Amino acid sequence: MATSKFKVVLVYPDLLGTYGDSGNAEILVRRATLRGVDAELRVVHSQERLDDSGDVYVLGGGEDGPQQAAVDALRRDGVLKEVHQQGRQILAICAGFQIIGESFATSDVDNVPGLGLIPVVTRRGRQRRCVGELLCEASSELGIALLSGYENHGGQTEILDGNPLGRVIRGVGNRYEDTQDGYLSDNVIASYAHGPLLARNPALADRLLERVHGLELESLRRRDIGIEAENLRRERIKEVQGNKGSVRTLMRRLTQPNSRTV
Repeated sequence: MATSKFKVVLVYPDLLGTYGDSGNAEILVRRATLRGVDAELRVVHSQERLDDSGDVYVLGGGEDGPQQAAVDALRRDGVLKEVHQQGRQILAICAGFQIIGESFATSDVDNVPGLGLIPVVTRRGRQRRCVGELLCEASSELGIALLSGYENHGGQTEILDGNPLGRVIRGVGNRYEDTQDGYLSDNVIASYAHGPLLARNPALADRLLERVHGLELESLRRRDIGIEAENLRRERIKEVQGNKGSVRTLMRRLTQPNSRTV
């Protein structure tokens, strides 16, 4: 990877930091640094103007009140919309995913206007809350077989146009009517998967880095880090599957030629 400056902007962790998703920003910086890149993490709280010089903007999960406060602040600020139009990368998890859509619902309000960066709408769920392990077959363009995470949301998200991040194997994902999780476009990766998502799926962090720098990454020089991450990942997938036959099938997917590993 080139050694140009790389900046990750963590958006409003004081409001969108309930489920540990701030770790996604730290992982991006760490994996860039391990490859010799001069990387910086810029943490911006809700009372501050958003940094407009970031390469990747990371939004996490939050409860109804903080989520409403976050979308109001981001709308007033205007920077996230500007950088999205410029093609900068956005990683949005759970409440962050809902915020960048057309609209979302809270426990008190059925239709809260979102930022309108992606064509999705989130409505209040009428069934039980979606809580538990989430396992998805990732979109083929990512070159990753499986994505693992943990979901905890009441909203039901419909994609009006475009593609999901992956197909749900275990869990709910966007909504009960579909077998989809998240949203994927040229400069947005969105998901309901906490974990945080990039800790469970470090190869997805590398896909984000590749998007910024426009080239395919080499494996980490610290091979032991890659091995440890993959062992933890396999352990989690095995736990979710709960039976040896399914685990063997999933492990074969992980080692298919089109599945790049770290």
